Amino acid sequence: MTIIKAPATPAAPGAVPDAEVSTHLDNVIPALESLRSQAGRLSGWGTELAVRLLAGQRLLAAGNGGSAAEAQHLTAELVGRFDAERAPFSAISLHAETSALTAVSNDYGYEEVFARQVRAHGRAGDVLILLSTSGRSPNLLKAVRAANEGGIATWALTGPGPNPLSEACEEAVTIDAIAANAQEGHLIAVHAVCRAFDAEVARRSGALPGTARWVRP
Repeated sequence: MTIIKAPATPAAPGAVPDAEVSTHLDNVIPALESLRSQAGRLSGWGTELAVRLLAGQRLLAAGNGGSAAEAQHLTAELVGRFDAERAPFSAISLHAETSALTAVSNDYGYEEVFARQVRAHGRAGDVLILLSTSGRSPNLLKAVRAANEGGIATWALTGPGPNPLSEACEEAVTIDAIAANAQEGHLIAVHAVCRAFDAEVARRSGALPGTARWVRP
């Protein structure tokens, strides 16, 4: 006897994508809660960064893929502005230096692309911030070692910890969320650091951020 199966009932239009989007948005909440529990560290980073950059030090930043974009977002906020008008500060995204990146990669291997630039640009007292959702990128780990050799402070912004990068750096903010949501959390963290940075620069210059033109004292 031949058994004829009834055709499967198709899902309502948009039902599967809608469910996936809802799940994705729900997963933002753990990332935000993880960041909120580390608000003090983010504030401390912004304040410390203001002290160092006001003293003439610089920020170096790096990441791979989407993390590179987030690192570049941070440096752009410092060279440009976050909210109110203020003086520009020295901040370099190492992955955005394309000729150096490809030359070093070609001559020394991709694992050395950031370490060599840290040795070239970094000075004692500078800050190196590294972004990675996995915390396992070999080129970032080598950059930490190069920074340690040069007396450069090392901060990590990663996904769930502990991980090799968070353990290698002096300080770390780890976001307990899946990779995509952790990376979204990195943008929130970047803006939080910038908020604290601007507030400290404004305090030291005697102006209120967002209400007056304030520049480096």
